[in-house]
Amino acid sequence: MPLFFGLMKKPYSLVIGLVTALLGALAATWLNLPLPWMIGALLATAIAKMAGSPSASHKVFRNGGQWVIGASLGLYFTPEMLRVIAANLPFIVAGCLFALSLGVLGANILRSWAGTDFRTAWFASAIGGASEMTTLAERHHARPDLVASAHSLRMLMVVVTIPFTFQALGIHGNDVPAPSSVLAFDATGMLVLIVLTSAMGLFFQRFHLPNPWVLGPLLVTALLTGSGIELTSMPVELTNVGQLLIGWSLGDKFGPDFFRRAPRYLGVVAVANTLNIVLAFGFGFLLSLMSGIPFATLVLGTSPGGIAEMAITAKVLMLGAPVVTSFHVIRMVFVLLVTAPIYQWWVRRGHAAE
Repeated sequence: MPLFFGLMKKPYSLVIGLVTALLGALAATWLNLPLPWMIGALLATAIAKMAGSPSASHKVFRNGGQWVIGASLGLYFTPEMLRVIAANLPFIVAGCLFALSLGVLGANILRSWAGTDFRTAWFASAIGGASEMTTLAERHHARPDLVASAHSLRMLMVVVTIPFTFQALGIHGNDVPAPSSVLAFDATGMLVLIVLTSAMGLFFQRFHLPNPWVLGPLLVTALLTGSGIELTSMPVELTNVGQLLIGWSLGDKFGPDFFRRAPRYLGVVAVANTLNIVLAFGFGFLLSLMSGIPFATLVLGTSPGGIAEMAITAKVLMLGAPVVTSFHVIRMVFVLLVTAPIYQWWVRRGHAAE
């Protein structure tokens, strides 16, 4: 019932938001931009919001977009692909440690250059989910508004910068399509898939597990695919809708006062994010020399982006979506588990003021 009232509270704003996102996606498609359905929707929504548009989104649309991405990515996790991921587990662990080092570097940059207190700088710089890091910030008496703003800007920069860089460098992949993509669409199979994946998403949400509408559906479809059970194909049109919904929800985080609230702080966040992206390219190159995994796949896997955004980038650009997804899922769990304990240890050592 609260969800229904939330959707009906400002239907006019939701319609404006959806139309804005759709027009942005169509314009980006016409301009031949990379990932047009996500990037076009994101940029159009963010620009409109910062210009004062009354447009709005809602978490139900974000959840729907994440469901599409999670369910479609799980279709890649064949037994052969699972063996590839297991063989590359040491490099995935290296990616986790790299993400942790980026968080340490970013926290020190924010503390030194922006004059931010350590607790806020630490949770704003950790390469984890925005909602999870904001919750941890509140729990440890940091500034949740600054933490949320930093993660919103990080996502915007990563989602836009890396695909455009790949396009400029002529980087593209040649992945074999997901096994289910060669199947005909099956309405009954899709209905079964929707029921099973949605039930797991609700389970993850009920027990406050991270990224419930990506990881829940991903887990179900990966288990089915890994067991050789193929229910249906995932239509390209549905994947495009998922991208649009994610881009819309990301752009909706920006408002007229976003850059006016703490301009110096956000400027330093932008500098730290730029450095992180550059380092991800460098680390991806070094890791590719040692692992044999394609350079572009490792850039996406080690970049400071989110699971859904980087995974869909890999899927659309055919750059090793299962490997990229594995990097980010394991990294997210790792960062979520160690961020608060490391902060508490740092405080006990007397390096950060409470």
